[in-house]
Amino acid sequence: MSPTLPRVLILCTGNSCRSQMAEGILRQAAGDLLEVHSAGSAPAGYVHTKAIAVMREIGIDLSSHSSKPLEAFLDRKIATVITVCGNAGRACPIFPGQVERHHWGFDDPAHATGTEEEILEAFRRVRDQIRLVFEAYAAGWREASRLRPPQP
Repeated sequence: MSPTLPRVLILCTGNSCRSQMAEGILRQAAGDLLEVHSAGSAPAGYVHTKAIAVMREIGIDLSSHSSKPLEAFLDRKIATVITVCGNAGRACPIFPGQVERHHWGFDDPAHATGTEEEILEAFRRVRDQIRLVFEAYAAGWREASRLRPPQP
């Protein structure tokens, strides 16, 4: 019987862009160490097509992802909650219970304006920022698991 992986829940408001990109990146970087999910306090009901497009550029497929409410996870044991809402003053979801919490804010690319290419560039910029942070987080988990003594 394999051990249960620690469950990480990445939260934002709409669960259509930032949290979806973070879920895909963290799952790719540490899916063997962590069970990764994302949700929103007011789910948009879809994953943004531009988020899907820019993630495809780095080899991560979000096309089967869905926008989920955080309530879907209230009855699950969550080890870590990470919020990714950009502006700390904006309403960002709160997850109840005794969990490890992190807040890494990123701009919401869904609010980008300009030409089609300028909007895509905003999505790429946020994707790359999320990738940098979540790959570093995954590397920390990987190093900790390497240093941890084997379990009997």
